[in-house]
Amino acid sequence: MATRSAKGGLKLREARQLFWKLSDAARQFRERRTLTPDAFLGKRGEDAAHRYLRSAGLLVVARNYRAGSDSEVDIIARDGEVVVFVEVKSRASAEFGSPERAIGSEKQKHILRAARSYTTRAGIEWNRVRFDTISIVFTDPPTIVHQRDAFFDGRAI
Repeated sequence: MATRSAKGGLKLREARQLFWKLSDAARQFRERRTLTPDAFLGKRGEDAAHRYLRSAGLLVVARNYRAGSDSEVDIIARDGEVVVFVEVKSRASAEFGSPERAIGSEKQKHILRAARSYTTRAGIEWNRVRFDTISIVFTDPPTIVHQRDAFFDGRAI
């Protein structure tokens, strides 16, 4: 049976991170030409949030889940037994305020509708659900703020 040293595991992780960064860069190069600047920034933010959640130990199970024409959740992840619905907001700068300020009550209703659809289809109990936001400001270096239980307080166990 082969064993891997801690140093070998570190090199493997660094190689995977490099692979994913190169993969993201190639996709972003293609998308930069096909998406509007705002859509490109949003996609880039979702990619960064995905990597952030994985590094924080969450398992990302879906991205851009749609329930109908007006309800979407950017990222669905698992944090142990809790299903986490994540709304990602990105800005090029913090000049006009923090990104999460753009999540109003109407947007929360759309997220809630998509979350109910997902939990119904997947057979997940509603008391095992949490709603988080991730705000990303693409400064140098980028600023990432993860707010757990951002709305609908007390929803998760």
